[in-house]
Amino acid sequence: MKNAVVELPDAVEQVRRMHAPFIHAVVGALRDRAALPELMRTLAAAEQQGWPGLAGALRRIIDGKRDASVKLGLDEEDRIIVETVLQGLANPASLPALEQRPDGRAAAPGLASMIAAAGRGDAKALAVLADMAEQMVRAGGDMARLGGLMRRLVNGERDGDALMKGMGPLGRQLLLDILSELGKSGLQ
Repeated sequence: MKNAVVELPDAVEQVRRMHAPFIHAVVGALRDRAALPELMRTLAAAEQQGWPGLAGALRRIIDGKRDASVKLGLDEEDRIIVETVLQGLANPASLPALEQRPDGRAAAPGLASMIAAAGRGDAKALAVLADMAEQMVRAGGDMARLGGLMRRLVNGERDGDALMKGMGPLGRQLLLDILSELGKSGLQ
């Protein structure tokens, strides 16, 4: 095997990039125990905001547990965060770069599939999408506008011109990418 390069799937790398500051804070607090009180406050806040599984897994890591059992019962996003923390503890060079930002275009396929599933009545997809929309609204700007459109998208609205009103170029492009993905593979 010559020059084998392991590439993370886009979705995994997106999660790593999106949560890079948090992942660095967790690994940093585990390396410098003086930062643990702040991390524990952050985990308590995460738990209150609907991330109890992730907070519990990270508490088990803080308590010294490092095996695969810490990931049991986690959803995909939480599992990626925990795996990245564990990898970062073993090799700090594996941590995602702090200066990289998630590429919104890579988010379009995942958002489109969740929108389509929620539109077909999948309660879990609807709950995840509602949580994401709430986070997007808090982010402000085009993300807030897109978060506010989730219900319309779930209900089947696909008029790009009407949906894009008030969005900047990046928001419009992400929305177009989502609409394009919804048009593919029968996700409508």
